[in-house]
Amino acid sequence: MEMLDAVQGARKTKARGWRRLTRAERREARWGYAFIGLWIVGFLTFYFLPMAASLVFSFFDFELTRPDEATFIGLDNWRKLLFEDPRVWQALRVTFTFALISLPIGMISALFLAVLLNSEHLIGKSLFRTLFYAPTMVPIIAGVLIWSGVLNPTTGWINQIIEAVTGLDAAGPNGIRWLNDPRIIYLSYVMIGFWAIGNAILYNLASLQGVPSELYEAAKIDGASWLRRLWSITLPMISPIIFYNLILSIFGLMQYFEVPYVLNTGTGEPDGTTYFYIVHFYRQTFQNLDMGYGSAIAWLLYIIAITITATLFATANRWVYYAGGNR
Repeated sequence: MEMLDAVQGARKTKARGWRRLTRAERREARWGYAFIGLWIVGFLTFYFLPMAASLVFSFFDFELTRPDEATFIGLDNWRKLLFEDPRVWQALRVTFTFALISLPIGMISALFLAVLLNSEHLIGKSLFRTLFYAPTMVPIIAGVLIWSGVLNPTTGWINQIIEAVTGLDAAGPNGIRWLNDPRIIYLSYVMIGFWAIGNAILYNLASLQGVPSELYEAAKIDGASWLRRLWSITLPMISPIIFYNLILSIFGLMQYFEVPYVLNTGTGEPDGTTYFYIVHFYRQTFQNLDMGYGSAIAWLLYIIAITITATLFATANRWVYYAGGNR
């Protein structure tokens, strides 16, 4: 009877996840904590504590020029953020409008180029892979300055090529103003974004090379076309990397700052089309030195980002396939 009670107790403990660690497991756990200890210290010091401090600052009237005069104002910063500052909603509209244009173009282009570079019939694959990835090694500010010259309306080589090929006055007084025309400014920014597409291509390419070739061979025997193989084999097998690129792209677009700031110094020109959310945050926090209101602006973006990320993870089990997993 006592033996039966002991066995049942052990089963209940195991079912609840309560089990005394062995000496070897405790030693392994201590080594694990020792190895991640520095990372934990760094995370608490440089991420968690600053985030917690910024949340506290969002309830204060706190300016960098007079930090000793910080006063608690409750929800005033949040009230101003949500109801009294129209530029917040303008900046969010600009950010999401550009994201809706740039995100699908960037994702599809990176995937298409990765499939092309993975083709066994492509000559010089190593060279093309290097050429597509090399621009990511150029500092972002230098890259934006290069593109400002490329898109120059009179001396830029894109307008020069258009004029030479079509005969239109693309580089003349009435030529294409890539960076000053609100109708095509987002197209210009998308072209600049191709400068840094190499990372996404690399991730997709690595994932494509991990797809078992037996699946393609079986599909060919069954008479599946290239598009059918792409849709039924390639995309499901690399869906975790597509999901990963999607998350990174969304976070990158929500923090879009360097390009509009370098090209337009954060003014939002032309016609407010480049007044992105992070530009508004930068102007309020580091130009107006209003750290309290800037913290509220940052936390609103964090809440939006977490909401989007949680939604994507909640729906990922419908389209992301993990080999050997439940999805």
